Amino acid sequence: MKITVLDGHALNPGDVSWKPLEELADDFVVYDRTPKEKVVERIGDSDMILLNKIQITEEIVRQCPSLKYIGVLATGYNVIDTAACRKHGIVVTNIPSYSTDAVAQHVFALILAFTNNVQKHSDSVHHGDWSKNPDFCYWISPLKELSGKTMGIFGFGNIGQKVAQIAHAFSMNVLVSVHSPTSFTGNEKSVGVDELFAKSDFVSLHAPLTVETKEIVNARTLSLMKNSAILINTARGALVNECDVRTALDEKKIAGYGTDVLLEEPMSPTTPLYSAPNCILTPHIAWAPKETRERLIQIAQKNIKAFLDGKPVNVVG
Repeated sequence: MKITVLDGHALNPGDVSWKPLEELADDFVVYDRTPKEKVVERIGDSDMILLNKIQITEEIVRQCPSLKYIGVLATGYNVIDTAACRKHGIVVTNIPSYSTDAVAQHVFALILAFTNNVQKHSDSVHHGDWSKNPDFCYWISPLKELSGKTMGIFGFGNIGQKVAQIAHAFSMNVLVSVHSPTSFTGNEKSVGVDELFAKSDFVSLHAPLTVETKEIVNARTLSLMKNSAILINTARGALVNECDVRTALDEKKIAGYGTDVLLEEPMSPTTPLYSAPNCILTPHIAWAPKETRERLIQIAQKNIKAFLDGKPVNVVG
């Protein structure tokens, strides 16, 4: 059996082992990256392919008759034409719930970057400002406690629920919008979208990208937010209208935007958020701690084993 990984570098630049997956194949091939024009050629006679961001269309599937299984090495699977895969008898799986802890951690890394300004103060100390200061302490920007502040969570799946747990640990009030009956615990207050934006000191986005949620953050919803509010996005870049966010930052309608995701990735030099004031950008790394990526590979192995046993799990589409 041949398994081919089409874009393995982002998941594994060399610091984790492919062994759990190699053990399942007679022939295991890894490409760091695959350009669009080489996808069919590199799939070739593979029985299974693993990928993250490579788009698989019906045209590609039609040219790869040996293909029986596609494993998406992520939770999102919008790059796959799942209808075409069903038509051609190809099973598609994803990796759910592998990064919950890591992403929730990154949410608060972004929040604390705004409230405590640790790097800014460390840079100041290293520049000699403390040694020249007449007092035992100083601060160069306002510091804020999280206790008593309101966290608004838009989307309440596994990650949203974990963010709520951490917020409670900081003694924050938690508002939730867009949740399922099974996810809502009752420890949070359920509110409508407009109330969430209007009453929250921090709004953290955790909804999937759908027709309904696309650009849920726009000029109108931003106008509802407090001037002191911080917006956090570790979900999908397209949940926000980046031009509207840039305008809100320029005009100080909100106090900051911290995001790990952009509409275009890698980031375009023409993105509206480039050099925006009070904007923290990280390069889609919330999912990327080593432990998280090792967990992802272990789940991918279990997915393949289940498929080979005739009892596929985590099937999507």
